[in-house]
Amino acid sequence: MSSITIATLPRMSRDALSALLLSTSTPSKLAIVDVRDSDHVGGHIFSSTWVPSSSLDVRLPELIRTLKDKEKVVFHCALSQQRGPSAALRYARERERVLGVEESQKQEVYVLEGGFVQWQEKYGKDTRLTEAYVEDIWQEY
Repeated sequence: MSSITIATLPRMSRDALSALLLSTSTPSKLAIVDVRDSDHVGGHIFSSTWVPSSSLDVRLPELIRTLKDKEKVVFHCALSQQRGPSAALRYARERERVLGVEESQKQEVYVLEGGFVQWQEKYGKDTRLTEAYVEDIWQEY
């Protein structure tokens, strides 16, 4: 049984993630997985992969295969309280099951602290970091 739990999944701050995205050496070693569903409308983090939480089970094998060589994988949803942490946990556990403990430890899996809601408050208008941003949608959050 895996030792990975929601409580042990590390969190990454929006500032740490933005620094990684803006670093010239990091982007190819980093993957961001957005598990929002219909609330994906209105913007997304640059270079993120959209995997709606409703399709995560079907797409887990593909994610494990395509993200195998990434050093860091960051999951998020709107607030990173439910879907983001749950998806990160399922991914980390399945990756460990498929690739083994030793191989799975070569990759760090994170949850974005505060999710896209906190991300867009600071970086929504920064076109280097956020794509397809629609400010009006986020004013009610």
